[in-house]
Amino acid sequence: MDEGCRATQAPRGMRFVEANGIRFAVREAAGAGERGLALCLHGFPESSHSWRHLLPVLAELGFTAWAPDLRGYGASDKPPRVRDYAIEVLIDDVAGLVAAAGAERATLIAHDWGGLVAWFVAMRRPELVERLVVMNLPHPACLARELRHGHQLLGSWYVAAFQVPGLAERLLSEDGYRRIDNAFLSTAVYPDRFGPDDLAAYREAAAQPGALTAMLSYYRAFVLGGGGRRQAKLGYPRVEAPTLMIWGEHDTALGRATTIGTAEHVRDLTLRYVNASHWVQQDAPEVVEAMVRAWLAGERVPEEWELGVTAKPR
Repeated sequence: MDEGCRATQAPRGMRFVEANGIRFAVREAAGAGERGLALCLHGFPESSHSWRHLLPVLAELGFTAWAPDLRGYGASDKPPRVRDYAIEVLIDDVAGLVAAAGAERATLIAHDWGGLVAWFVAMRRPELVERLVVMNLPHPACLARELRHGHQLLGSWYVAAFQVPGLAERLLSEDGYRRIDNAFLSTAVYPDRFGPDDLAAYREAAAQPGALTAMLSYYRAFVLGGGGRRQAKLGYPRVEAPTLMIWGEHDTALGRATTIGTAEHVRDLTLRYVNASHWVQQDAPEVVEAMVRAWLAGERVPEEWELGVTAKPR
């Protein structure tokens, strides 16, 4: 590992964990542990910071909750090759993190790119998944279907731009990484939810040596690297783990149509829509918390309008 792409000290409130041959920086909220492991997987261009609202809730509910900076992000190791971010490697990362926590299975809670990884873990390594919560990332079969239509293809234009080595890195790093800020502020329903410290956390994570290229390598490995095609050839076996899908309806990249048909691929699906953006667990943390609490308690998950909780700026 290139030492220029490896943090020498864990950030405050985090610790290093070895899994699948690399070192992850992990944010932990340790409850009593009787509910087992909850493993939270973030998206792009985020970090474990995106779970700041939900981690203490999971600990309160009795989970040992881990939110790693995924490989290539934040203070975690940043292998240099595109193939180091192949979807098969990312699936193995989850298996390694579950083992590193001393667990056999986990409740996977995931958003965006973390959601794509979580879907494939649930399909390819079902023995690892106790329950599954996915936020604003469609089931891969539903996403593939919608990408055959012009509207979703246009919404995913940035994925094509990310394939060009050096171009996206230059654009995202320009002017002090202002486009990282803009990714949240210009699309959030409640931009006040993203305070200066939150935005700084994401800019600083992206500015780590090797981070931007690593983060973009997820897209490059899945598209030009053939990860998506390999997984499609394997097919999409039904997800057996009980699954909660929470969807911010004002997602500017992924349309609501991508959620249609999810129940055909999941044995036990609960789907709820929220008046929020793609960044649903940060845009509407009270609503997400209430839904997750109910679902983990085995109760009916109310619709947003039934909760008596509104997503609003603090």
